[in-house]
Amino acid sequence: MQTQSVNKKILLSILITLGIIFSSYTTIINYTDKYEKVRQRMVREQIVARGIKDQKVIQAMLNVKRHLFVPKNQERMAYEDRPLPIGEGQTISQPYIVALMTETLELSENMRVLEIGTGSGYQTAILAEIVHEVYTIEIIASLGLKAKKILKNLNYTNINFKIGDGYKGWEENAPFDAIIVTCAPANIPNPLKNQLKEGGKMIIPLGGSIAQELVLFEKQSGKLIKKVVAPVRFVPMVRNDGKRY
Repeated sequence: MQTQSVNKKILLSILITLGIIFSSYTTIINYTDKYEKVRQRMVREQIVARGIKDQKVIQAMLNVKRHLFVPKNQERMAYEDRPLPIGEGQTISQPYIVALMTETLELSENMRVLEIGTGSGYQTAILAEIVHEVYTIEIIASLGLKAKKILKNLNYTNINFKIGDGYKGWEENAPFDAIIVTCAPANIPNPLKNQLKEGGKMIIPLGGSIAQELVLFEKQSGKLIKKVVAPVRFVPMVRNDGKRY
């Protein structure tokens, strides 16, 4: 009788433990599913509906959990059709702009891409889903280090990080197949021109604090061919002293 009592207690303990585990697992799944559905709607209504067709870009936007790249108090708004503040006067770009810039570069899996302005790390993750290797530079150390931690925790192994002045690019790793700039200088930086591979493409917002254009440059025979993509508004590209380029 005593043995049966002990066995019942053990069985009851096991069942309670399994119940707790199952309950926790269900909570996690529901939490994940909630954002997955919202993310799918974001891609369907904000990305595909606006004309983004590159399946690599669409899949990357579905894969990357945008809510992980915003402050906790902004999490519920992560998939809305707008930029969000991430601290230090910086923002995470509107989802559509991220998709548009990425698609415009016509990326492929064997490419090496330079990103100027790591910011939250969200655009970095989108690039890393598509290309062979990403080199990303952030001038604000706190943002760059936070993005690096998030991306490392998400097990990205094809991203190289640097804290520094993006205007100067990353000469020791040039040339790059593509360059994406997520902050706006008044004019295209000469170092970036030189670090773009022949036949490569660069997308960059250009202008002042009021009027900016998103511009695509393609390097042909050493010259940059310009194409205006869309009117935009990005944070300015700044020097180490905070002054605008």
